[in-house]
Amino acid sequence: MKFLSAIPALPVLDIDNAIVFYETRLGFKMRHHDSGFAILTRDAIEIHLWEANDPNIRGAETFIAGTASCRVRVEGLRALYDEYQRQNVIHPNGPLTDQPWGDSDFSVLDPDNNLIGFCEPTAELDAYRTT
Repeated sequence: MKFLSAIPALPVLDIDNAIVFYETRLGFKMRHHDSGFAILTRDAIEIHLWEANDPNIRGAETFIAGTASCRVRVEGLRALYDEYQRQNVIHPNGPLTDQPWGDSDFSVLDPDNNLIGFCEPTAELDAYRTT
């Protein structure tokens, strides 16, 4: 048995507004969209968005939107960071940083304040990682 991937599902208040942000600011493409749900992709990454904007449905209350986070491992982190700097979406507390656990990373917030971290292993620790 082997885990192959994970797909973050992020709660948002307004699915249409979120789609525009992920497409125009983060470079994702919409693969699917229907009532309150969307799938966006960029290369091999898939992010699901779901509307949390109904106070009458338990688990879809508005306070849930913006409470999620995820990390996306990429190759070419510096180029992505430069792209997202031009889009002005870098989190003020999430600049490109070399972390002590062996990743370089930065983060962005979507319009609902879901945190998306982008990371890449540093060269020094690549030899110690297993697949």
